[in-house]
Amino acid sequence: MYLRQVINKKNKSHIFSTGILVFEDGTKFFGTGIGYEGFAVGEVCFNTSITGYQEILTDPSYSDQIINFTFPHIGNVGTNIEDNEADKAWVKGVILNCDITEPSNYRSIKKLNIWLKKRKIVGIVGLDTRVITNYIRDKGAPKGTIQFLKSGNHNFKKLLNDARSWNGLLGLDLAKKVTCKKLYKWKSLKSWDKKKGYVKNKKNKYKIVAIDYGIKKNQLRCFSDIDCGVTIVPANFSADKIIKLKPDGVFLSNGPGDPAATGKYAIPIVRKLIEKKIPIFGICLGHQILSLALGAKTKKMSLGHRGANHPVKDLKTNKVEITSQNHGFEVDSKSIPKNVEITHKSLFDGSIEGIEVKSKKIFSVQYHPEANPGPQDSKYLFGKFLKNIKSKTNGKKKRY
Repeated sequence: MYLRQVINKKNKSHIFSTGILVFEDGTKFFGTGIGYEGFAVGEVCFNTSITGYQEILTDPSYSDQIINFTFPHIGNVGTNIEDNEADKAWVKGVILNCDITEPSNYRSIKKLNIWLKKRKIVGIVGLDTRVITNYIRDKGAPKGTIQFLKSGNHNFKKLLNDARSWNGLLGLDLAKKVTCKKLYKWKSLKSWDKKKGYVKNKKNKYKIVAIDYGIKKNQLRCFSDIDCGVTIVPANFSADKIIKLKPDGVFLSNGPGDPAATGKYAIPIVRKLIEKKIPIFGICLGHQILSLALGAKTKKMSLGHRGANHPVKDLKTNKVEITSQNHGFEVDSKSIPKNVEITHKSLFDGSIEGIEVKSKKIFSVQYHPEANPGPQDSKYLFGKFLKNIKSKTNGKKKRY
């Protein structure tokens, strides 16, 4: 709903309600501010998930983005300490349709509004999020500024200039922003259980080194589920240092930003690991980095894929998986080298959703098999990675 504006003649500021969203072309939406009082600039995208908003908001892949939720009832189950996918929320802002209601869930310990405020995330409610979704579809992931001011004295001209002056995600390396600062070991917690919560795995039979481009905790839990201990290293951790850790396999995590920009330092690292014949598994940005290291190219998508209901076809089995996705870049299908096989495709737009290197134990997917939120149709991929590792380690000495 559009609110009527009043112009203050003294300072030429625009007085609206407490919340405002301004797109780079000057389009404005007004509502009620929530969360952190302030402003933020980012790429405005939409997410179609109907559950798991806390996991979405703590996914590092949303760094420098403002999320427009298409599902109207966000905040109705509150927040808790268990569903965070990272220790810090990197998202810039949230756009909601309905007011946040009193949480109704036995796990809730804090209201979403308070949770947003503590993490300095600017929010706005009372907007027609489906109109905004259609706008994004027409404009293709536009830049925007979101602001919450209790006074309602929004300076429209400044907010518009802020949106226009921001360079956007193309060419932006955000992995270095969200990655860990130093090596650490995962505490071996397994996937969440309704009765037991998070249980620690004490086996850790196989050793995984995970390169953190913006890793989600549930990816680490999935490795604990299959008896793997995980050592997490920064995005620019050298290949020589990784090799010295003697991993049974290397995992390339999800993350935000332009893969080509991150690839300036990530590609040489991954190429050296490929030369050492170490089993490799990549997800999302990790999939894109692996593709670049193999000689393919990436490009910015018009809209991107964000939601927990995306159908993907496994080209080997002809089975369809319903997947969780969050990416704004893709691997260019025309650039795939001959030694790489396309294994999965999106049934929405035909874009590449998975690759595998022929005759090598290296593969990756564009979507999120670890889910959180979303279906677990694709969790078998962690088992596939483990199978590759076992075939390299059982009865054989490592060559590196």
